[in-house]
Amino acid sequence: MSAYDGPILDDHLHLSPERGRGVEAVETFIEAGGTHMLVVNLPSWHYDVEVSSGEDFRVGFESTIGVVERASEVLPGRAWPVLGVHPGLVSRLVDERGMDPADARDLMQAGIDVAAEYVADGPALALKSGRPHYDVTDDVWEASNAVMRHAFETAAEIGCAVQLHAEAGEDFTDVAATAEAVGLPRGRVVKHYAEGRLEGPVPSVICKKDRLRRAAERAEEAGAQFLMETDFLDDPERPGAVLGPKTVPRRVEWLLEEGHAEAVRTAHVDTPGAVYGIDTQATLD
Repeated sequence: MSAYDGPILDDHLHLSPERGRGVEAVETFIEAGGTHMLVVNLPSWHYDVEVSSGEDFRVGFESTIGVVERASEVLPGRAWPVLGVHPGLVSRLVDERGMDPADARDLMQAGIDVAAEYVADGPALALKSGRPHYDVTDDVWEASNAVMRHAFETAAEIGCAVQLHAEAGEDFTDVAATAEAVGLPRGRVVKHYAEGRLEGPVPSVICKKDRLRRAAERAEEAGAQFLMETDFLDDPERPGAVLGPKTVPRRVEWLLEEGHAEAVRTAHVDTPGAVYGIDTQATLD
């Protein structure tokens, strides 16, 4: 096994102290060898909130900040909140509540603005945005892309990264170009649930072995950045959905057994530093 004795970061997971395991899931992550995590707020409707203004998003943001504080108390490293608006909200607003796509756009952009307050003022690390990963009407697609662009503009203003929830694929050069057009470097745009190969943003690779092997090889052959994630949902009603909290540490161990120590350091030290400006090694020490 290749030598590596550094931090292990899950770049995208959810914790739900109201409905799920909360800090108990963090302890499971630690037992497997995990040290750091980026905790993303769940969609607004998971907090029993029907949003009608930007202020209504604070319920989910405050819950996420609270559980991150408790997670940091037990982690060998620490946790950071990533706050924003789930792109699937547009369909709930338009299809279920009968809202005009332009009004849904404005409401979701207001949610991004509130999330940005938490980044600018301290506790949150990055913003979350994106566009639907399923078929929608042209008007909804246009509104969703406007929300995503607004997130890029806002991130450029306050100096943070953006995590994207978007459709599957390997070519997001258009998205990276949109970010750069408003002043956000593509190296600060992260594609959540990414394939092992991605053009444009930085891939946050869902921890399936075939995807990780491809990402590790690209890192070592071409210097490509990548992150590792589980997208753990912490939802007792969907226990088998996505991946569990032990997965990132276990996949790190597997990558090391495969001889990819250099790629592991890329994913857990170098890329977090470049994308988010965090020092996972120093916060572990």
